[in-house]
Amino acid sequence: MTVSGAAYELVYGAAAAVYAFLLLLLLLSKSGGATRALLAGGCAGTAIWAAGALTGLTSDGTAPGIFIDVARAVLWCGLLIHLLRRLSGKRRDLGILSGALIIVAALTVAAGFAVGPAAPRVAALGCLAIAICGVFLADNLYRATAPEGRWHVNLLFVGIGGMFACDVVFAADALLFGQFSTVLAAGRPIVAIVAAPLLALAAARNRDWAIDIHVSRDAVYHTGSLIVSGLFLLGLAAIGEAVRVIGPEWGALAEIALIAGGAIGVGLSLTSGSARSRLRHLLVDHFFSHRYDYRKEWLRCIETLSARPDERLAESRIVRALAAVTDSPGGQLWTRDPAAAAFHWSASWNLPAAIGAEPADSAFVAGFRGGDWVVEIDRAAVRPEWLAAIAGAWLAVPLTRHGRMLGFAVLLAPRAPFRLDREVFDLLRIVGQQAAAHVVERQHARAMLETESLREFGKRFAFAVHDMKNVASQLAMIVQNAARVGDDPEFHRDVLVTVEASLAAVNGLIGRLRPGSAPAPRALCTPFDIVSEEIAAIARTRGARIALQDDSCRTAAAIDGELLRGVIAHLCDNAIEASAGPVTVCVGHDRGRALIDITDSGAGMTAEFVRDRLFLPFGSTKESGLGIGAYQARELIRSAGGDLLVHSRPGGGTTMRIVLPAVAQPADPPLLSPA
Repeated sequence: MTVSGAAYELVYGAAAAVYAFLLLLLLLSKSGGATRALLAGGCAGTAIWAAGALTGLTSDGTAPGIFIDVARAVLWCGLLIHLLRRLSGKRRDLGILSGALIIVAALTVAAGFAVGPAAPRVAALGCLAIAICGVFLADNLYRATAPEGRWHVNLLFVGIGGMFACDVVFAADALLFGQFSTVLAAGRPIVAIVAAPLLALAAARNRDWAIDIHVSRDAVYHTGSLIVSGLFLLGLAAIGEAVRVIGPEWGALAEIALIAGGAIGVGLSLTSGSARSRLRHLLVDHFFSHRYDYRKEWLRCIETLSARPDERLAESRIVRALAAVTDSPGGQLWTRDPAAAAFHWSASWNLPAAIGAEPADSAFVAGFRGGDWVVEIDRAAVRPEWLAAIAGAWLAVPLTRHGRMLGFAVLLAPRAPFRLDREVFDLLRIVGQQAAAHVVERQHARAMLETESLREFGKRFAFAVHDMKNVASQLAMIVQNAARVGDDPEFHRDVLVTVEASLAAVNGLIGRLRPGSAPAPRALCTPFDIVSEEIAAIARTRGARIALQDDSCRTAAAIDGELLRGVIAHLCDNAIEASAGPVTVCVGHDRGRALIDITDSGAGMTAEFVRDRLFLPFGSTKESGLGIGAYQARELIRSAGGDLLVHSRPGGGTTMRIVLPAVAQPADPPLLSPA
């Protein structure tokens, strides 16, 4: 069977024109980046291949023809490898495949230029291997795409996969019969022409080529799909054979055109959500006693509900899990808090947000019969206003936990007719109960977050009250000393300094109580300077004797100076109250840490007291104390990356050691030892 020269030139000329036009559109486009460039390369290779065959410069089986054909196939494979590499991140595996593809292409071209009886078969074998690789890559790109994202790749898969499938038949025929078939050669540009609009639409759909990867397949579904597709293609082949008998000259091309068009139609049908849904239910209803594989359904449900955390998608996953049971394309989730009296919109999937509320005692909610009944919207006695705004609302599924209804999901009608029966309702109720557990988890997480915020605010408020008590103590000392030395000018200066410091402290405390206020940054300060200044202020206002010692190393520490002042003031006040004699403060360093020891000669503390009561909030042993000072001091030091240590024994005094991270490692040996 042969093809006339006019028909041969017509199909190749049309293919060259179509891909030249598509290449021009891609070159004029400004989006797509590397993907657009590779797609343009594939179109350019196809246009050159078709134009060369049209002019007779690159006939099939000749060395130039094999070179151009291999280059065209490698360019399309390069596009598929680029998409898989960009989307899956498996650079190593795809790199090995790319290297193997290049080696096979080089050997194929070399065989085309070689002279010998085995050279044509080697070239045909290489072309077959490259075509099979192209089919493999196209199939992997489609299979690895999540069902909701296949809209982006179905046209690309059908177009490029169809061209490579035709190449497989062409190369296999040449390898089997030892020569290239002119009929199949004339059919290849027809397949390329049919695939061109699909590639153009794929490029228009995927301006950023953002496709998510997810592996999911059902063997029975695919087997049935292949059987139906095969029967369809056989029918088209029979029609083509009839046309061939009627018109021998054009019959072969008509047969190829029908098969190519039928293959494209099958591909579009199988990548269509509606067609896949119809086929899936057709197979399930006729080949299985149960409509669902419950093991897979349960695993799918858990996987959907427990997917990678994303605050924007967390609750919409509940809708997706329920919608997957009935192939529903979208829905809304309505939930209520434990203390709420109405259900409110919580999330949507492929639907806009909703405004409104549904009272828990409404007639619509009563239709759920306490959470044991799936409501068919068309049969609902009452349709709330917000529900009437959802076009295509089909089912309302309750979310029940321990006999209490926590919410419900409204699902859209599926694209294909879906028969509702007891098995469907039972599975929906089971998935709804599992989804309710995730609703409870989300509510508990929000409650814990609110509790943590309130706890943090309560801690800051307790710290502020304690610091205000210290400010009040300073002001009380001014009032007490005013009667005795009120006429002393130096006392007036001290009063002014103390009042200014107290005002700044109060303003700082108020600022820390504001919502969203950030903790003090870890600014750099020199502990010795802070200690010496604070001791001077305490001695001036309290009249206490405090001995200051240091190891002459001015190590810088990473802590806010004002926080350190407050801690030093509190610990020194406690030491003064506990000690009848002088208080000693030592500033030093040890292995990259700044150390501040505050030692008194008081009665000391037992180990049990230090362990159980010293840092216990609101457990003060003083009549006027709040019991928050030691706890606050330790928390502030720990927030700076340090710690507050205690060395004490009954009758031997107490040393409170502040340990802070130093900026640099000092070279001097340590001079301080624990008390």
